[in-house]
Amino acid sequence: MQNTMKSVARVMGTLSGAALWIAGIGLVLMTVFIAAQVFWRYLLNDSLTWSEPASVMIMGWFIFLGAAVGIREGYHLSFDILLHVLPQRGKEILHTLSDIFVAGFGGGMIFYGAQLAMKTAGNQMPSLGISGAFDFLPIVAGGVLVVLFSLERIARRAAGLHTARFGEAEQEH
Repeated sequence: MQNTMKSVARVMGTLSGAALWIAGIGLVLMTVFIAAQVFWRYLLNDSLTWSEPASVMIMGWFIFLGAAVGIREGYHLSFDILLHVLPQRGKEILHTLSDIFVAGFGGGMIFYGAQLAMKTAGNQMPSLGISGAFDFLPIVAGGVLVVLFSLERIARRAAGLHTARFGEAEQEH
């Protein structure tokens, strides 16, 4: 089981790395688009009508992809004070419960994000000329990654392998 989980972890690591690269490229693109808009507006006295909606859409991608990677790495928001007084088994149970709740949240992102995308699929963004569904696809994609990465953390823990950030702290105590 541990060898299988190590293989799964390599695949998930590749997926996580790709998501992080896409998020980073999105951040750079958004910055370039906003800088171009400022240049066009204040120096050329014109406007790039597509730059703001494109930047907002790209921002959705890097936020949700980056958040999913943060969950995989164990950097999501948590309240760890109780973990300092619990034995190892109690820590693992609480971490697993946390991962179950996070996976459920990711499932909600998929479900409700898909509903929003379907409801806006017929609308067209005037300045970009694409479907309004594209505004909500980052929620769905981020939700898929959140679920996958949360399930990976649970499976790694069940196989006796520690998860990234929490595993390091658990091995020290």
